Amino acid sequence: MSAFSEAALEKKLSELSNSQQSVQTLSLWLIHHRKHSRTIVNVWFNELKKAQVSRKLTFLYLANDVIQNSKKKGPEFTQDFAPVIVDAFKHVYRDGEEGCKKQLGRVLSIWQERAVYENNLLDQLSQVLYGEKKAKKRSYEEIQPDDEDFASQSSPAEPPQTAELIRALQELENAASGDSVLRQRISSLPAEVQDTSLLHRITDKESGERLSRLVEEACMLLADYSGRLAAEIDDRRQLTRTLTVFLQSQKDGLAQNEQKLEFSPNPVCTYCPRGNEVSINQST
Repeated sequence: MSAFSEAALEKKLSELSNSQQSVQTLSLWLIHHRKHSRTIVNVWFNELKKAQVSRKLTFLYLANDVIQNSKKKGPEFTQDFAPVIVDAFKHVYRDGEEGCKKQLGRVLSIWQERAVYENNLLDQLSQVLYGEKKAKKRSYEEIQPDDEDFASQSSPAEPPQTAELIRALQELENAASGDSVLRQRISSLPAEVQDTSLLHRITDKESGERLSRLVEEACMLLADYSGRLAAEIDDRRQLTRTLTVFLQSQKDGLAQNEQKLEFSPNPVCTYCPRGNEVSINQST
């Protein structure tokens, strides 16, 4: 990967687009240069404030990707983003595109569920978006379908509309796990990229540089697929909660209708066992 400098970072941030591949490619580069994390965060925050309105949310997506994917490497980015992330949320919420609250809320929800930051910081971010403290969300591992209070803990008072469920299910038709083209590209990667025992085939600088490019392209491809799979998992978890709420609302509605029928003063039609006659029994 290219050497780190503030100028190089500013150039890469200026070229950052809203595509997942663009975000994850730059995220990999930043994580590779994590020893400069404090400088990276400072430059990121300054460029965020100067960015066009339509690009501000993408800067938050980049921060989210870096924070989450760098944790296994070390705590540098999580710690260095902490002092500025509340102000960054405020800035994007105030000066970003209209309607970005939902996307910011999704990032916050993921951080809450995965305990990315301490509750105090998460509460501050929640106040930015909602104006008041919100109860910390339980992690997905704590929410199981056989939980007695699963529905009540995972949903608002209003049950989801059928159209929302259909749209969510249709969106999953294009999910990463069903992308056969991308899986074929991954399975077609050269053996040298995956098998270190073949490194002896590198006999000169040119072949070494060629393999280095192949490895970097493979990393980007896998990072893209991994990111899409992670997003799909989040979508499926949310859909599970939504379907559970919808099912419970249907059960409640059915129970209410059955109760109304049981005590209804209107005539009830009863099919007789013989022939096709229908008798009318007047309820008393």
